[in-house]
Amino acid sequence: MVRLVLLFLGLFTLVGLVWHIGPARILDAVTGVGLAALLIILLPSVLMYGLEALGWRFTLGRHAAAVSFWRLFAIRTAGEVVNMTTPTAYVGGEPLKAYLLKKHGVPMVEGLASAVTAKTTMTIAQVGFILLGIGLGLWLLESSGSSTHQVWAASVSVALLLFGAAIFVLVQRRGLFTGFLGALRRLRIRISYLEAREEKLRSLDRTILDFYTHDRRGFYLSSGIFFLGWLAEALEVYAILYYLGGPADPLSAIAIGALSVFIKGGTFFIPGSLGAQDGGNLLLLLAFGYSELTGIAFALLRRVRELVWIGIGLLCLAVMGGRNGRVSVGDGKDH
Repeated sequence: MVRLVLLFLGLFTLVGLVWHIGPARILDAVTGVGLAALLIILLPSVLMYGLEALGWRFTLGRHAAAVSFWRLFAIRTAGEVVNMTTPTAYVGGEPLKAYLLKKHGVPMVEGLASAVTAKTTMTIAQVGFILLGIGLGLWLLESSGSSTHQVWAASVSVALLLFGAAIFVLVQRRGLFTGFLGALRRLRIRISYLEAREEKLRSLDRTILDFYTHDRRGFYLSSGIFFLGWLAEALEVYAILYYLGGPADPLSAIAIGALSVFIKGGTFFIPGSLGAQDGGNLLLLLAFGYSELTGIAFALLRRVRELVWIGIGLLCLAVMGGRNGRVSVGDGKDH
C-alpha cells in the first residue's frame, strides 16, 4: 500500500513538472532530437551493460568458462529487468540470474554467490564513481560561482553509502546468510524454509568468503570493470546534452552522470524512482546552468533508455524461459 502511494505521488510529481514546463515544448525538444540521434544516445548503455556482464564474469571463477559472454549478457539483462520493475530494492533479480546460470552447468550456490559478490563489487565501483562526480561537481560549480550546498549534502550521503558498503563486505566475510538466520533465531523467529536449507546457506557463505579470500584478482578486476561501466553513464549524459543543444563537456557529463546515479539509488524505495529521479535530474541540470526544458527533456530521454532495456530484458526472459520454475538456493540438485 505504501509503495502504491509513493508510485502515485511520483506520477503526480512527474505530471506536475511536465505541466509546469509545458507539454508541447517538451515534446518539441524530445522529438527534435531525431531517431538517428536517439540510437546514438542508446549506444553507451550497450557498452554499460556489456561491461557489467564482464564485471560479473570475473566473480564466477572456474565456472566462467561454462557460460559464453553473450549468454551471460542475456542472463544479466533478464535479471536486471526484474530489479527495475519489481518492488525488491534492486536485488530481486539476483536469484533469477543464479537460476538461469544453473541451466548452463553453474551450481545454484556458486551462481547465487557470484550474483552477491558482483552486486558488491558493482556497489563499490558505484560509490567510487559518485565520489568522482561529487569532486568534479564541487570544482565545476565553485569555479562557476554556483551554489554547492546540494553537492556537499550529497558528499555526506555518499560517505554514509561508503560506510554501508564497507559494512556489507564485512558482514559477507563473517557470513551474510547464516548471520541472518542466527539473528532470526535470537529474535525467536523460525522460518521453516530457511531452517531446512541451513547447510545450503552455510555453503553459500563459504563460497562468498572464498571469493574475497582467494580471488583478489577477480575482486579487483570486477570492481575496475564495473567502474568503467559506470563511466559509460557519462557518455550517455554527454550524448543527450549534445543532441539537446548543449553545451556539453566531458567533466560536466561525468559529474552529472554520477550525481544522477546517486539520485536514482537514493530513491530506490519509490517504484521506478518515478518522479523523484526525474525531478532530481531536473534540479541537477539547473544547478549546472541548464534550462528547465533541457532538464526535463534530459530526464525523459533517460526514461526512454530504461524502457528500451526493459523491453530487451523481457525478451531475454521470455526466450530463456526465465519465468518457468521456482527460484531458490535449495531447488534442484547441484551439478
